Amino acid sequence: MSLATALKTGDATQLPSRRDEDWRWTDLRGLIRQIPPQYRYDGTGVLPAFSVASANGAEEFYRSPFTANRTVTVLNGFVDGLGLGDPGPLVFDDYDPVVALDVANVFGAFQLATRLAVRVPAGRSGVLLESHAGQGNHLVSFDLDIELGEGASLERIVLVADDPEAVTVRQTNVSLAPAASYSQTVLTTGARRQRLETRIAHPGAGASVRLDGAYLLSDQRHADLTTSVDHRGLDGTTSQLTKGVARDQARAVFQGRIVVERGADRTDARMRHQALILSERAEVDAKPELLIFADDVQCAHGNTIGALDEEAIFYAMQRGIPADRARAMLTAAFVGEVIDRIEHEGAREIAHAWAEAQLGSL
Repeated sequence: MSLATALKTGDATQLPSRRDEDWRWTDLRGLIRQIPPQYRYDGTGVLPAFSVASANGAEEFYRSPFTANRTVTVLNGFVDGLGLGDPGPLVFDDYDPVVALDVANVFGAFQLATRLAVRVPAGRSGVLLESHAGQGNHLVSFDLDIELGEGASLERIVLVADDPEAVTVRQTNVSLAPAASYSQTVLTTGARRQRLETRIAHPGAGASVRLDGAYLLSDQRHADLTTSVDHRGLDGTTSQLTKGVARDQARAVFQGRIVVERGADRTDARMRHQALILSERAEVDAKPELLIFADDVQCAHGNTIGALDEEAIFYAMQRGIPADRARAMLTAAFVGEVIDRIEHEGAREIAHAWAEAQLGSL
């Protein structure tokens, strides 16, 4: 059962529910009673497709939030039901090393299922900058398949600003070849229901993964960051850091699973989740898991949920900093640890500015 299946069939009983262990905190069937009509492009308005442009260098991207104005190439055909043809996968061999991807969702009360494939050939490297946005109470399913060849590397930075009435599920499936390197940072402000899921097939064999995320939630927004890394061979590494802030009646979900299969010896896998709850009615549900079936491994996970340090706020006030400003500074520093791990300097600066703007409304 999945949102994509329900959208394609129009059958709401295909939606995942709290009876599914991996979806018990992000119940879609209890929320959605009827599947709205599929989006049909009438030749006017905004086409909900993928706008892709290469960026010549680190500092100049296209479109907000990653760029200034630029001419972009719109790749159509990834949207189910539009019949616009499939241009094939986005291959970094055909683009500059830095690619900006703007995913424009449906505007209004519609449903939409989209899919995109990204390939990084052996020995190539690249940076993928994604922004997701939409307006209205729409349902969106977005599947992204990423494949890295031997010795390839990709850093992916994702900014998600959904409408507070939207229901969105975005699933990323990553396949790595030996000696490949994949880094990901996802920043989100949540939605009515939102799930950002990443599943990684890790071959070991000198391949490495950095899997980070941060959620900045207020009002009644919901964000579910679910990850699964399956180590299948010797000498693989995974480093994972997720942080978040929830206030008002917001709800955050973190589910992280690292599996070390039999024979995947000398795996080094570490996962950490930390959250701040800034009001009495906010909620954070966390489920970090390590499933280890191999010997000679170094694996660890940690999870902490708490409030801001009142002593630190008092210390700042003693030095003339107002309480609200002190809280904002401490919260920004807390989330900033995730953003500081972004390797691409230009993207890191934009991500910091984006997060600070979102935190300003918390």
